[in-house]
Amino acid sequence: MRTLQLNIPDSLAISDMDLIMIVASKLYEDGRLSSGQAAELTGLSKRAFIELLGKYNVSVFGDSLDDLKSDIANA
Repeated sequence: MRTLQLNIPDSLAISDMDLIMIVASKLYEDGRLSSGQAAELTGLSKRAFIELLGKYNVSVFGDSLDDLKSDIANA
């Protein structure tokens, strides 16, 4: 895994967790990460990550049937 350093202006007033969730939820929405991978990126449990997706305007129901079956099997 690699590390990325960002310089965020103080005027943006956004927490580190919000930035991580924005990135992880977008990668999840685009299908580049599974919910489990995105949860791992944020340091949250898969359940906690999925519960927070709505706050970032991402639906968990965008998954394919196979993805949902896999998530259920791995829960």
